[in-house]
Amino acid sequence: MQLPKKCSAAFRVSKLTQTRIVAALAVAVFADALQFFLGPAGWVFGDQILDVITMFATSRLIGFHWLLLPTFVIEFIPAVDDLPTWTACVVAVIALRKREQRGATPSPPRTTIDV
Repeated sequence: MQLPKKCSAAFRVSKLTQTRIVAALAVAVFADALQFFLGPAGWVFGDQILDVITMFATSRLIGFHWLLLPTFVIEFIPAVDDLPTWTACVVAVIALRKREQRGATPSPPRTTIDV
């Protein structure tokens, strides 16, 4: 019975803060820049390890989102991994999370005045 609780904790979405957003963007930009500058030599130096670390770090910072999985898979395609896919994905996930959080905030109760 412990396994479902552990799985749900891994997929837990934490509240976005400015610090989490900046940290997630920094991780994504750093990973994309490093992969771009390494170029084809990145396959020798472990581009895949960098992608696993980036996936884990961004998931911990902004919460797991299904958009991270296609980005993770796309990074294994040799020519496409030079594109800033992590940065684009993190920006998209942050926008979606902000929209979810705005919609989830309860509106103040309306008071009706009977006359």
